[in-house]
Amino acid sequence: MLQLTGVAASTAFVAGCGGDGGNGNGNGNGDGGGGVEIEPGTTIDFSGQTTHWEGLAPSAIEGEQNPALMLQEGEDYTIGWSEGDGANHNMEVRNADGEVIDDLTTGDPVSDPGEGQYIDFTASSDMATYNCQPHPQMEGEIQMGGGGGGGGGGGNETGNETGNETGNESS
Repeated sequence: MLQLTGVAASTAFVAGCGGDGGNGNGNGNGDGGGGVEIEPGTTIDFSGQTTHWEGLAPSAIEGEQNPALMLQEGEDYTIGWSEGDGANHNMEVRNADGEVIDDLTTGDPVSDPGEGQYIDFTASSDMATYNCQPHPQMEGEIQMGGGGGGGGGGGNETGNETGNETGNESS
């Protein structure tokens, strides 16, 4: 048997409690798994596999399947694919209703992307996913971030205020 006493017991309790609370409050704006933060001006490149988009670049998404992307609203990005499995693919950016936004598509699906099939766009809050039209399982989430620590700080303050108010009302 292992018995924790004094500082060790307090540290174990705080670490366990703090971890759960931190995850609950910290990920509120990031949705569940949280997206991979992508710097403005970045080209986001994928390999088209019939079962998923596989990240090629930037390095933060390399090897990831359908990674959630955290973009900064109002900033410019490029997204697309430069290699694939020989099946027909295309890249589309869609809203929450599954509709292509502002013709943000590489066009008709093709089996060979050539030098690459890319879309230049400015990130906006109506963007929900990037998709391959003929393969619905090739879909990744697009999230909007606050752009730096300031946005995160504001979210945490709101979360703490709400948590404290809710806690006081329930008690």
